[in-house]
Amino acid sequence: MLKYLMLMPLFFMCTSSQAQMASLTNAKYMAVLKVAVNYKMGDSEIAGDLEKLRQSERFKKELEKIVEKLDNSKQSDAKNRRIMRILEQAGRDIYNELK
Repeated sequence: MLKYLMLMPLFFMCTSSQAQMASLTNAKYMAVLKVAVNYKMGDSEIAGDLEKLRQSERFKKELEKIVEKLDNSKQSDAKNRRIMRILEQAGRDIYNELK
């Protein structure tokens, strides 16, 4: 019984380090996604369309409404978790494609 009690802290440390690694991996995918999106925003194929969107008041209002639905403080919110999974998956796909 004593040896099980001695192994419990080791188990919790392993679980904690695995969670930290998963968190770092997800952050890595988000960083790759951000860099790729920023880079592709300068693509000559979409530059004209992006400029038209920037000038569109209708799109600006639509985008504003969309952004209002995002909330970084509510990680437990189901919509925010789905958005994060989508973004992390996109970052993972781009990372693996370019790796």
